[in-house]
Amino acid sequence: MPKATSIAPTNIAFIKYMGRKDEALRLPENASVSMCLDHLLTTTTVEFSPTLTLDSITINGEQEDGEASRVIKHLDRIRKLAKIDHRAKVVSQNNFPTGTGLSSSSSGFAALTLAGCKAAGLDLNQRELSILARQGSGSACRSVPDGFVEWGDADTSEESYGKTIFAPDHWDIADVVAIVSTGRKTVKSSTAHQSVVDGPYYRTRINRMAEKVQRCKELILAKDFLSFGTLCEEEAMDLHVIFMSAGIIYLTPQSLELIKLVPQWRAEGLPVYFTLNTGQDVHLLCEKKDAKVVQDKLKGLDFVREVIVNEPGKGARMSAKHLF
Repeated sequence: MPKATSIAPTNIAFIKYMGRKDEALRLPENASVSMCLDHLLTTTTVEFSPTLTLDSITINGEQEDGEASRVIKHLDRIRKLAKIDHRAKVVSQNNFPTGTGLSSSSSGFAALTLAGCKAAGLDLNQRELSILARQGSGSACRSVPDGFVEWGDADTSEESYGKTIFAPDHWDIADVVAIVSTGRKTVKSSTAHQSVVDGPYYRTRINRMAEKVQRCKELILAKDFLSFGTLCEEEAMDLHVIFMSAGIIYLTPQSLELIKLVPQWRAEGLPVYFTLNTGQDVHLLCEKKDAKVVQDKLKGLDFVREVIVNEPGKGARMSAKHLF
């Protein structure tokens, strides 16, 4: 069977999902809104072969054991759909640090889904690919479509998928990522989703999410950056307050130092806002015209190890350049 290679972006959620109503299917408790990032990418090559006796998984140059179980379970989903039983060779590379809150699982499982399906001879449409990717990693469903994406709140697997709500060229904004640490987070996102649901603030949050999602979409449509940035920043703090109420602390001293600087920069006339995923690295949102200024400010901080400037990007797509 021919090998297949795909490239998929990570995504940054402006309005996050937290908690799952179905763990096995990874159905979220609430809808979310995100943006694909054009410079945070995973490339994955998959080949199914009758000569292999075991699946072989290599991620960023290393044979994987812990992650491999999730990858193999996802390969099993693809094998079941394709009605094949061949083992697979999978080689995957990220062009950014893994496990630091940059959503490597979203790009990783989106890329694995598309490459795996093509290698298995399946021809799924975008909705079907998003549904399948979601079962590997919830946020991966948002890395299949292009641009600005909504992952709706649904009670069935068939209705839980990501769809483009605005094309990448709808709005000239940027996500400037500040890598403050390359160490892997100690609590995985999947664990955090299970840990927060009994917390004192969780249900209050869920009751407000439909309104937040609608507000976010309206602000993106109107290109109202100041109101949009304020909403994203409040949402990020809401997320991490709930994590901390469950005893989960992702933020490092460097994360906190940076997010304390952002309001100072705004007071000096630079319209920039922060948002965060389940990790320590910080995303700074700004308009494209201000991205260079934000980048230069970050490069002037001795605790920022790397800066990656992103614009709205395409979702998962095929590549002719294989990794093996």
